[in-house]
Amino acid sequence: MEVMTTVKYNLSFTAGGLLYRESVDIAELYLALRDWKAVKTRVHDSNLIKSRTLSSSIRICREILLRLALLNDDELNILIEGSRQEQLNILWLAICRRHRFIYDFAVEVVREKYLRLDTEVRQEDYDVFFNAKADWHPELEELSDSTRGKLRQVIFRMMREAEVLNKNNTINPGMLTPDFVKTVVKHSRSDLTIFPASDLEIREILQ
Repeated sequence: MEVMTTVKYNLSFTAGGLLYRESVDIAELYLALRDWKAVKTRVHDSNLIKSRTLSSSIRICREILLRLALLNDDELNILIEGSRQEQLNILWLAICRRHRFIYDFAVEVVREKYLRLDTEVRQEDYDVFFNAKADWHPELEELSDSTRGKLRQVIFRMMREAEVLNKNNTINPGMLTPDFVKTVVKHSRSDLTIFPASDLEIREILQ
């Protein structure tokens, strides 16, 4: 009998939210140095991440580096030189690539609700999603209630900071520019499904 296997979810995203300013600064450093280890050293030496504690600064730096390392040069250039909306979209893309749990939530809950014209993302939607995934991911089942609540809080904050949701947790239609879409499509067209946009809307952008 064939056994269904699943990739273990990485749940280390409580280190911070979108981390907009820090991510842009670190992306600029990387394109200047072309070496992630050198970037890490420079970030620590210059205290670029002004966190309250050294351990927090190290944790946030590590999370940003792991996110940005999943972007190609064209995507990093958009993060540095693009409009604010394009920057937010690139950061949301990096977060979703880094954390499959968030990727799946964006695709299976947020986008699906948008396509059904159901524009409010509720905490209950997250809880239903979480419980369904826990059936296949024991790492979710093992979490304490407080950690579950923290993950939910951070994901909703990230979505608001990325302007996927507004302050009332209502879905904002994906504001995707032709340059952004064409750049992401070169890597993976399926990555566009993390944004609230229909296939028709994406095709129209590409025309």
